[in-house]
Amino acid sequence: MSFDTVLIANRGEIAVRVIRTFKRMGIRTVAVFSEADANARHVAEADTAVLLGPAPARQSYLDIEKVVAAAVRTGAQAVHPGYGFLSENAEFAAALERAGIVFIGPPAAAIATMGDKITAKATVSRFDVPVVPGIARPGLSDAELIDAAHDIGYPVLVKPSAGGGGKGMRMVADPAELPAALTSARRESAAAFGDDTLFLERFVLRPRHIEVQVLADAHGNVIHLGERECSLQRRHQKVIEEAPSPLLDAQTRGRIGAAACDTARSVDYRGAGTVEFIVSADKPDEFFFMEMNTRLQVEHPVTEMVTGWDLVEWQVRIAAGEALPTTQDGIEMHGHAVEARVYAEDAARGFLPTGGPVLGLAEPESEGVRVDSGLRVGTVVGSDYDPMLAKVIAHGPDRAAALAGLDRALAQTAVLGVVTNIDFLRFLLADADVAAGRLETGLLDRRVGDYSAPVTDDATLIAAAAYRWLQRWAAADDSLWSVPSGWRMGEPAATVLRLNSGERTDHVAITGTPQAATAVIEDGEQQRLTATLDDDVLTVVLDGVRTQYVVAETDHQIWLAGPAGVTLAEEIREAPVRADDAHSGDAELVSPMPGAVVAVNAANGDTVAAGAVVVAVEAMKMEHALNAPVDGVVEILVAVGDQVKVGQPLARITATEKEATDD
Repeated sequence: MSFDTVLIANRGEIAVRVIRTFKRMGIRTVAVFSEADANARHVAEADTAVLLGPAPARQSYLDIEKVVAAAVRTGAQAVHPGYGFLSENAEFAAALERAGIVFIGPPAAAIATMGDKITAKATVSRFDVPVVPGIARPGLSDAELIDAAHDIGYPVLVKPSAGGGGKGMRMVADPAELPAALTSARRESAAAFGDDTLFLERFVLRPRHIEVQVLADAHGNVIHLGERECSLQRRHQKVIEEAPSPLLDAQTRGRIGAAACDTARSVDYRGAGTVEFIVSADKPDEFFFMEMNTRLQVEHPVTEMVTGWDLVEWQVRIAAGEALPTTQDGIEMHGHAVEARVYAEDAARGFLPTGGPVLGLAEPESEGVRVDSGLRVGTVVGSDYDPMLAKVIAHGPDRAAALAGLDRALAQTAVLGVVTNIDFLRFLLADADVAAGRLETGLLDRRVGDYSAPVTDDATLIAAAAYRWLQRWAAADDSLWSVPSGWRMGEPAATVLRLNSGERTDHVAITGTPQAATAVIEDGEQQRLTATLDDDVLTVVLDGVRTQYVVAETDHQIWLAGPAGVTLAEEIREAPVRADDAHSGDAELVSPMPGAVVAVNAANGDTVAAGAVVVAVEAMKMEHALNAPVDGVVEILVAVGDQVKVGQPLARITATEKEATDD
């Protein structure tokens, strides 16, 4: 069997990455897309593309009937699901089989077994794969879970039986906090997976997240391609991954690999899959099965870079009936690889989701560096889908070289128009524990408090002002008074711009011509300035130091990609001050991100206490609760299900008399 046309039932960077392998194999590619993705990169790079429906995933990428119909309509003999969406949906795999289309993945029965974490634990236990102590059976009530927690021992980890990606997971150390954690975990799990079944596991102290890549064919052959360490994660969402793990010795590596292969055998697995284990940093020779992901993983490139295997290619070959070409003894690993996920989020503001149009893009092109990206200039990053934009991967002869290579690659990566986590990734790579390989799943969360956004340096602020100043020169007519040279009968008049960038707001005054000017920040020292603008490249010479920036703008915002990374500067007007603006103590709760309202915990006219959760908003797999800052009477402005914009008022609280009169 062979395939000449394959539909890719996904979007973004994974669809682009799958298309790359298919083109090399000579396979015709079919993309699917929602209305929000009409101009997406994966749509442009596929041989043909089919519109599924509106932006909401349930009306497009998650609509099984529409995806199967698109495959039939385009003559696709097989479907590659990518990851997320329908990739681990047994009903989807069965629907394709009924339509006579090959699902490039495991049998539906294996997906169903491993998709239910309770059943999965029982299944692998029969093959002597070690599992974490806990309670896991269908239909457990909150009361049963609370009773069992005392026997399991705190801290415990609340986990949903369905789904993954950290959704619905809660670590609870205090018994008093468990009831509330169960309530919120059930709500989040039901919303994400349509199933609120929960179970409990003992939380392994100083845990490390290690997973093993397996391949299994239809001829009974099962091999593993080594392990990956994914311990650097925030709220159970992986951020940086590497292969191999710096924790395991050769003997443990062999044992954990064998356990992963046994896991695959326990469900008659076929295709590429990942078996996830938890390992205590204090006892690295002990490991416990967590779950099996019956699909390709986001972090699969690090395995590809150390083994030389193209996992997508072998997914296709196995689905077409080919046998694996080697046994376990034939797998070799070379060097070390590290991957960083680039997210549309603001690390300095609690990792709130961001968005906007991609105005400019720079991606590294270096030896040993790979970029899997779904971006191109013009892409609009919205709140409908996962916030991951791209992955930057570096390979080196050893771990230190790979880490250094990744840092250099991230320094060369810029997304103008969208705030990303790139600076935070570099902050994390510079951490002493990360460099030494002393990892655990709680490390990143502990380091978050130490991070602050870089302060815009003077040179970059002057460059932003020079960009706007050059635009005024370009727009000037022949009139002496319209040219922003500062010429006057007396002393030259400066062009003064008030710019906000991060934590600083300053006036920048520029006097002269682009070939010979001076620049001053507030009351600082004058600096000699020349500046030129060639398309989107701004060249600034400041006191003899030449620097180039890639520049883009939207509204009053100026985006610059330069030596200090990506900087956002905004031209602002002087704020008026009114004498009658007295502080009343009343409060307005506004949405910190674009998204959907998932909970409203009060009604109009209710009295709420300071600290109470009034409204919760969800976007890009992240739920954000808005708390009442004062005691008072609430006015609710939204309802559950409403789509809201960043900055949109959600509720108003009229403070009690005591709060209103406090200074």
